[in-house]
Amino acid sequence: MKLGARIFKTGIAIVFALFIAQLLNLPNPVFAGIAAIFAIQPSIYRSYLTIIEQIQGNLIGAITAILFVLLFGHQLVVVGLAAMIIILIMLKLGLEKSISLALVTMIAIMEIKGDAFLSFASLRFVTIVIGVVASFVVNLLFMPPKYETKLFQAIHQTQDEIIRWIRLAGRQASEHVATKKSLDKLKERLTHIDQLYLLFKEERSYFKKNTLAKARKLVVYRQLIATSESSYEVLNRLHKFENELINLPEHFRMMIQERLDVLLTYHEQIHLKFVGKLKAEKMGDTTADEFIQRQEVMEIFVKEIALTKEEEEFSAYHLLHVLSAILNYEEQLEHLDRLIISNQRRHGYQVSDELQDEIY
Repeated sequence: MKLGARIFKTGIAIVFALFIAQLLNLPNPVFAGIAAIFAIQPSIYRSYLTIIEQIQGNLIGAITAILFVLLFGHQLVVVGLAAMIIILIMLKLGLEKSISLALVTMIAIMEIKGDAFLSFASLRFVTIVIGVVASFVVNLLFMPPKYETKLFQAIHQTQDEIIRWIRLAGRQASEHVATKKSLDKLKERLTHIDQLYLLFKEERSYFKKNTLAKARKLVVYRQLIATSESSYEVLNRLHKFENELINLPEHFRMMIQERLDVLLTYHEQIHLKFVGKLKAEKMGDTTADEFIQRQEVMEIFVKEIALTKEEEEFSAYHLLHVLSAILNYEEQLEHLDRLIISNQRRHGYQVSDELQDEIY
């Protein structure tokens, strides 16, 4: 377990909220600390949305608590009834994430007894709002998340592992159980990459120029992810149909192996090109050569089916799944390459030094 940025910022937010509450001599500053815990979010944009929702939730909780105390008193049953009403209102307004803090506000106000109920209730509400605002300030100023760096790091590391496993599987050198476990882990990592992409997408730019550059980046990153997913599918099918591949004629297996090696090297070079460590080249004669090779693969495959004995037709049918995955992977690679070249040539897109350091 490591001390992550969110853990660190949660601690700072609690201290900051308590400090502000004490500085303003507010009663029971602990409620500011509690509110700060609920407001910490993984991105600045989500933190902004949270502060809006939680202030709305606090208003609902405070107003409901004050009305119930004035109408029904401080009985325990009244507290439970008020909690149910607040939950219903919050669900109706789509503020599910702020229900917990609204209930904290309600309990903090309803436990006040005495003639100065309204003034103390206002102070409790202000204390909780201070905690929410303090948490937003900490999220904004302290260690703002850099999701682009995290996203590319996750894509590159996951893709590097997929490439190693494909090279082994293409040579029928991978162990079946170990490959199955790695496929499960890689699937989880691809899901995590999708989550990082959403967080990166949610980050807002404050200038139109930055907004356009961000939109172009999103297109490239989406294709980076799609290409990684297509390479994962190649590995999955190599693993699933490994017995069929072993029974193929030697020259056909070597052709698939060589084709995979070309595509994997191509993928590695695209990553180098993306971070500016390889010159952007036009898709010209190379593309034509690659297309011819694809045609050759299909022609050889058709000939092999024609020569296959009747009892082996099922194996040839399953081989089609492997070839279709390889062809899709190649198409995704070419599309990614064109996107990167377009961004670098037309828009002068350059990645940060942090991303360049990800590939040595």
